[in-house]
Amino acid sequence: DAMEYETLLTDLAQGVMTVTLNRPDKLNAFNTTMSRELIDFFRSVNAMDEVRAIVVTGAGRAFCAGADISGGSGAFQVWNDGSAPQKREAADSITLAIFNCLKPIVAAINGAAVGVGITMCLPMDIRMISSAGRVGFVFNRRGMAMEAGSCWFLPRLVGMQRAQEWVMTAELFGADEAMQGGLVRSVHAPDELLPAAQALARKFAASTSSAVAAAVNRRLMWSMWGAQDPLDAVTLDLQCVGHLAAGADAQEGIKSFFEKRAPNFSLKPSKDMPPFGPWTK
Repeated sequence: DAMEYETLLTDLAQGVMTVTLNRPDKLNAFNTTMSRELIDFFRSVNAMDEVRAIVVTGAGRAFCAGADISGGSGAFQVWNDGSAPQKREAADSITLAIFNCLKPIVAAINGAAVGVGITMCLPMDIRMISSAGRVGFVFNRRGMAMEAGSCWFLPRLVGMQRAQEWVMTAELFGADEAMQGGLVRSVHAPDELLPAAQALARKFAASTSSAVAAAVNRRLMWSMWGAQDPLDAVTLDLQCVGHLAAGADAQEGIKSFFEKRAPNFSLKPSKDMPPFGPWTK
C-alpha cells in the first residue's frame, strides 16, 4: 500500500482522505522524512480517483510545531544521507506539491502551527482552527527566511499589512486573531474541529460534483491568482470551457438538470484532465 508512512497516518472514508501528521511526542515537528512523505502523498493522491478531498490535521496537542531543530540549523536544509546539507530545490517543496494537487484540501489546525507548520497550510484551500490553536510566523526569532513560498501566499491571503505585522513581531497568536485576520475560515471547539473539517470536505467530495471540473477549477483559481491581466484567465478558461463542454461530464450535467435528477459523472482526474493548462506542467 503506497499510503504506508512513518510520519503520517492516512484514512479514507466517503471520498475524504484524512492525513494526520504523526510525531506527537515531537509536537509533529517537520523533519526530512515528513517532508519527503508529504510530498509523496500530495503527488500520489492525484492518481487516486477514490480520493475526492483531503483533510490535514495533527496527532496529539499540536498541529505542527515547525521544523525539527533538535539537530541545529541543518534542520532548515535537506539532508540526503545524513552527512552533508544539500541545497534545497523547488522540487523538494511541500508547498508546490500542495499547490499542484488536483483535490481540494482542508487544514484542520488542532493546536500549535508554527513556521513550516503554518506556511504549509497557506496553499491549502480552507483553513479551520481549534480554539486551542496557536499560530506563529516566527522566522525573525530564528534568524531564518520565511520559507515554503509564504512570502507569496501570506500577503495575498491576509493583505500586506497584516502579513508584515505577523512576520515582524514573530509572536504566537491565537485562533481569534487568526480568524479576524482572515487566515482561517472558522474557529471550533477542540473536539468539534476534525468532524467539522471532514463534513466540509465531504461536501467537496459529493458525487454530484464532477471530480475533473473540481480539479480544473481548483487549479484555475490558484494559478490565476498572480495573473497580471484578466485576459490571461479568460484565455485559459475559454480553452477549458471548450474542452470540458465536449466531454461526458458537461453533457451529463446538462442532461441531469433537464431530467431533474442527480448527475452521474464518469470522468476521472487520473486520466481525463484537459491536455493543456497548469496541471500539465
